[in-house]
Amino acid sequence: MDFGGGDEIRFERLGRAGVVTLTRPKALNAVTHAMVRALGKALDAWEQDPGVGVVIVKAEGRAFSAGGDILHIYEAGRAGKPPVDFFADEYRLNARIARFKKPYVALIDGIVMGGGVGISFHGSHRVLTENAQFAMPEVGIGFFPDVGASHLLPDLGGCFGMYLGLTGNRIRYGDALWSGLATHTIKAEDQAGLLDELATSGDANAELRDFFVPAKRETERQDLEAIARHFSKSSLAGIIDSLERAGAEDAFAAKTLATLKTRSPTSLNVAWRQISAGSTLSMDECMKMEFRILNRMLAGHDFYEGIRAAIIDKGSQPEWRPAGLDDVSAADIDAYFAPLGDKELTL
Repeated sequence: MDFGGGDEIRFERLGRAGVVTLTRPKALNAVTHAMVRALGKALDAWEQDPGVGVVIVKAEGRAFSAGGDILHIYEAGRAGKPPVDFFADEYRLNARIARFKKPYVALIDGIVMGGGVGISFHGSHRVLTENAQFAMPEVGIGFFPDVGASHLLPDLGGCFGMYLGLTGNRIRYGDALWSGLATHTIKAEDQAGLLDELATSGDANAELRDFFVPAKRETERQDLEAIARHFSKSSLAGIIDSLERAGAEDAFAAKTLATLKTRSPTSLNVAWRQISAGSTLSMDECMKMEFRILNRMLAGHDFYEGIRAAIIDKGSQPEWRPAGLDDVSAADIDAYFAPLGDKELTL
């Protein structure tokens, strides 16, 4: 079945299932524009096809998808042609997945971050194995948690989504299940069997019930209580202050604060505001808000500086501008959220 995407993504019909496989294992299945367009075409076709009862998205290699094609974005932006069209299509696809009318099963057996989250976690069934690791690490490269993170993260209990968005920390499948990010956890060795059963019956709920193996939460209770206490504050400054007060005698608070201090101050402010705002917005409204932020990020400094430090000059320290949290003004952050006029995202 050819919906495009070349050798980066594969589409098959297995019985009642439309199966999508990400096929860029050497690039950790980083999401490209061609993959986004092809997946969108497949969903359009399969939603209308009465023979397709379920869509399954999986990946080759050790990562589900470690994000977007960051290097390409960096080079295009540096050349004065930031790939706004790629993000527009990607965000449309994220919103499309959220309103897809059939069961959409993401089978995640490895790292899932950034753009990979966007094509998996807005579906109806998010299935993680013991090999899965989830993160939205964008604040560490001067970007922001996009691809619908402002819709996904506010729904997690105990302010866990705000914690994940602001720290960029990785979690495993037990925490994903406990927080509501995952709908099911299964054994990695059962993936092929699950695929066969889904292809035969097309009934995602019944089959996942049979394959479900509960996973224990990885984060300790006292740390979850600390996250709920610190990250529920009514401002980013309040969160930092709360962590600072606890830091002297609380190793978890001290470690979390140290992590936040390495992140882009602008990104932290934007992420705090978008996740706070997202709690009362629809998925479509979140995508429009994120597209506004994106346009400003691509015209700014920290995103390119973050990629330079992480990827171009591997392991070097990024020099954020502004450099400190106290140097970021409310007006600076307001500008990221301002309307785009005739350049707004159309869904």
